[in-house]
Amino acid sequence: MVNAIILSAGQGKRLLPLTETRPKCMLPVAGKTILEWQIHSLLEADIDKLFIVTGFNTELVEEHINKQFSDDLARLNIIFNPFYNVSDNLASCWMAGHAMDEDFILLNGDTLFEPLLLDTVLNSPSWPVTLTIDYKDGYDDDDMRVELHASMVKSVSKALTDEQTHAESIGLLYFRENGPALFHDHLNRQMKKNDGLKLWFLSVVDLLAGQSLVRPCSINGHRWREIDFKKDLDSAENIVLPRIQPTA
Repeated sequence: MVNAIILSAGQGKRLLPLTETRPKCMLPVAGKTILEWQIHSLLEADIDKLFIVTGFNTELVEEHINKQFSDDLARLNIIFNPFYNVSDNLASCWMAGHAMDEDFILLNGDTLFEPLLLDTVLNSPSWPVTLTIDYKDGYDDDDMRVELHASMVKSVSKALTDEQTHAESIGLLYFRENGPALFHDHLNRQMKKNDGLKLWFLSVVDLLAGQSLVRPCSINGHRWREIDFKKDLDSAENIVLPRIQPTA
């Protein structure tokens, strides 16, 4: 069995005023919301159960899921993160800890991707943590940078220097073998810290990378888009959706 956890608790303030009353995951792209495209792709990949972590305006997300996926509600689970307004995404991961008793895909709620990208990740060699990466000519301060060494991920951090940076994380990971248990254990440890609510879940992945437990999976050549700004939203249809054809 493989579960999927989608982190969709945030408002997406950098997309204001579009997100003044609806969370980022509810923004439309080519006739469907970002969340719809994600759920369709995951269901088509035969993911067993989906856990959607909500926060800002959760009622809107819940109503939308109940309406658009009425035939698949047995596979969909909504988890409300009451700390969404004062926390980063590590807390949202922690809220979904009970979904980590199986192998699972973890993805950010603002990442659009074509189904072939997901197939590449699901068919990658088994390892405790698989981090999807892509390459480009230069990396900015907003990129989650990745340092590689041989066939392993050495570090994951926005603080990496240009010299240390070899790739970027696209916000989609695959946990297998003892990876789910290790990730859950480290989440619990980090949440007990004074600054636990302010941490990214990739800080845990960075710790696991230091133990040689994280391997990269290049999805270079596949279409994807992380939607942080309006320019990302404007280009999402042209860049991502021509090769995304989920069944409605």
